[in-house]
Amino acid sequence: MSQTPPHDPKAPQDTAPMSPEEAEAAQAANEADAQTALQAELDKAKAQNADLADQYLRAKAEAENARRRADEEVSKARKFAVESFAESLLAVADSLEAGLAVQEATREQLREGTEATLKQLKSALERHKVVEIAPAATAKFDPHQHQAISMVPADQEPNTVVTVLQKGYLIADRVLRPALVTVAAPK
Repeated sequence: MSQTPPHDPKAPQDTAPMSPEEAEAAQAANEADAQTALQAELDKAKAQNADLADQYLRAKAEAENARRRADEEVSKARKFAVESFAESLLAVADSLEAGLAVQEATREQLREGTEATLKQLKSALERHKVVEIAPAATAKFDPHQHQAISMVPADQEPNTVVTVLQKGYLIADRVLRPALVTVAAPK
């Protein structure tokens, strides 16, 4: 028969006091129950810790794989962008070689061939979003797209383009090379 210790408020008041051996046995049983409960809690925490550690390692590996795949995709995109651009210039190279292969070309034939080759080159540049910067005379000077070589006296508004010495180019709205221009000097 199991009796509860005297300090338990739920214990009936009419029970006989426990002997020291019984109290010691009851205390040992309570400690064993508490130790079993703590061990179960510890085992549960260890299992949860192992599960979280596994999830962390999987997430870390997944993030590393995603970063590596992204790096590879960027590398391939760069490689194939250059490949596409180079491929579009092959027709221009073929035209130049064909023009040089002609031994007895007239002036008109040379001019016609050069114009056709230039047209091919411009078409290839446009396909890859390389756009000319060729400001018209009297256009306002834009320091973001033009490079002034000199200021010259002119019969036009100051700070406007007088002549274009060399065309500039944009690639995807970014200046690849500014247009070299002369600018009207203030009067």
